[in-house]
Amino acid sequence: MDGVLLRSLTPEVIPVLVRRGADFAAAEDAVQEAVIEALHTWPERPPRDPKGWLVTVAWRKFLYAVRADASRRLREQRVVAEPSPGSGPGGDDSLQLYFLCAHPSLTPSSAVALTLRAVGGLTTGQIARAYLVGEATMAQRISRAKRTVAGIRFDQPGDVATVLRVLYLVFNEGYSGELDLAAEAIRLTRQLAARIDHQEVAGLLALMLLHHARRSARTRNDGSLVPLAEQDRSLWDTRLITEGVDVLQKALARDRLGEYQAQAAIAALHADARTAAETDWVQIVEWYDELVRLTDSPVARLNRAVAVGEADGPRAGLAALASLDPAIPRHTAAAAYLHERDGDRVAAARLYTEAARQAPNRPERDHLTRQAARLNTALRR
Repeated sequence: MDGVLLRSLTPEVIPVLVRRGADFAAAEDAVQEAVIEALHTWPERPPRDPKGWLVTVAWRKFLYAVRADASRRLREQRVVAEPSPGSGPGGDDSLQLYFLCAHPSLTPSSAVALTLRAVGGLTTGQIARAYLVGEATMAQRISRAKRTVAGIRFDQPGDVATVLRVLYLVFNEGYSGELDLAAEAIRLTRQLAARIDHQEVAGLLALMLLHHARRSARTRNDGSLVPLAEQDRSLWDTRLITEGVDVLQKALARDRLGEYQAQAAIAALHADARTAAETDWVQIVEWYDELVRLTDSPVARLNRAVAVGEADGPRAGLAALASLDPAIPRHTAAAAYLHERDGDRVAAARLYTEAARQAPNRPERDHLTRQAARLNTALRR
């Protein structure tokens, strides 16, 4: 049985799982796992009914994934929405699973993707957005990772850097939507910080705490987003901010700067400002310079351009933005904001509309649409 037959059967199997109650994305994932198992077993034990075999195995994979997801969510429900200071109890094996999935036989990017899917519970689409690649590309990457580790004994756990990257991406997904997922990422990072004396573990924990401290002010009662400059800072959790700053200062004192410490320092400067007008944008630009030096991340360069626009004026920000690839996520939204600050409301309204079409989630799309409508209404007056 070769891969050609498997590829021809896959489109027939997915609808069967959907009719049985699986959603399309889950059915796709289950069939992919069944195909991987088929590649290992069919050469020696070819089934009499290949399609029936795939349906049976894929349905079993789907049920296993549902049960695993339910168990993960049950763990998350036990986590209070307000992560308490200090290390949390180590009652489950989630953190160990993160390390085991970061296997040396995988590249760091593949290990992160596999862990997010298998342990973090993120969908292929969510992981693809985090990596700035297409969903089909990410699905192939995860499938290759599964094939690579199939049959390998997990007695060589991966490194701390890969686990930190996974925790960072899980927190980002939770921060954008699911609060329990963000809290779970904080809980596991606390456990890691309690076990490992590592400046970047501390930096990541500080970053999470400082961002999580603003969660109550990030959305209105109707679920709409509140930009940082417009947030009611009295709603920020000062206890989490104090803890985050303390953790960050101890990490920075070791004089071994890493990307999470740099990001946490930026978050701390925002938290330190009593009002948006008092934000020390000059220092923030300096920290973004450090972050770009450490990571050369296009997202960091984009955020730096916006910070330059705040520190040196919108035209300076637009000049910095002009040197970046327009395909970077939120590039259009940043351009809209800077054009509005520069007084060009016509260009800003057009760009806000375009950015809304590109938005990765509904709250962000609705926010950008409202910004465009606000400017268009003002222009008609």
